Amino acid sequence: MSINQTPTDQTRIHTPAPRRRTRLDAQFDRIRAREEAGLARSGSGSRAVRKFLNNRLAVFGLVVFSIILLASILAPILTPYDPNRINLRAILQPPSWEHWFGTDRTGRDLFARVLYGGRISILVGLGSALLAAIIGVLIGVYSGYVGGWLDALAMRVSEIVMAFPQIILVLLLVSILGQSLVNLMLIFTLTGWAGIYRMARARMLSIREEEYVLALRSFGLSRPLIAYKHMLPNALGPIMVNITLSTAAFILQEAGLSFLGLGVPLSIPTWGNILNVAQDIRVLQTAWWIWLPVGAVISLFVLSVNFIGDGLRDATDPSQQG
Repeated sequence: MSINQTPTDQTRIHTPAPRRRTRLDAQFDRIRAREEAGLARSGSGSRAVRKFLNNRLAVFGLVVFSIILLASILAPILTPYDPNRINLRAILQPPSWEHWFGTDRTGRDLFARVLYGGRISILVGLGSALLAAIIGVLIGVYSGYVGGWLDALAMRVSEIVMAFPQIILVLLLVSILGQSLVNLMLIFTLTGWAGIYRMARARMLSIREEEYVLALRSFGLSRPLIAYKHMLPNALGPIMVNITLSTAAFILQEAGLSFLGLGVPLSIPTWGNILNVAQDIRVLQTAWWIWLPVGAVISLFVLSVNFIGDGLRDATDPSQQG
């Protein structure tokens, strides 16, 4: 470097000329901008929700589920008929503008009975699934994390419950406790908690060896606080899926028991009690409107719940996150 040359001049001399941008560089910039925009959106919204909404069957199931649920809740607005009112002048009338689903053998409006019966059937299915999930999760989360004699005892009890076919166990308990809405929900809860307990326990066994759990344990936090506050949220995905599947199963079981005359008392309108009259061969052959519409509603509702469960499983499974 000469005596009159300044450091700034030397830096200017050795600075390379800027590289000329090509069409490929512009394409990379556009891709980077789209990725940054996607990351910005993911920060404000949930990826699981977007993945669920991108599942067409899950969205279809959610729409059908919402329509049937709202129609059952708003039954007094949608129909002026009493589901238990007998009208001997309108016996076995086919579907018409006056009676959309027709009438049964005592002249009761079947559309009103389907709407009001949906309240009871959905209450039995969803309520029993939630109660069974609460019991199974409370026991499975804590026993799976703590282990020891409590875990061994809970596992043996669940194995005893699951050793019997559920429908046989339900029939046995119904014959012992009697027919009522409360008894049926209690029986479904007692026979359905074991499956979700084992699922929650399995999730806890895999989560309790994670680093954050070991760190929380080293801080001296209590076992219930670690299990229910910090570990349970990471296992909610499979639990929600199990609740949806249990709801569909309990609705089908209620319909089957009521069809056999062993479910909810016949004085209470439910989907299964409406199907009960289809035991008569003459009804099956000549009065299709008594059993076909309610059977279609049961099938649509159960399918919608299963579609929602499949969508939740795909949206909350970390191995399928894209």
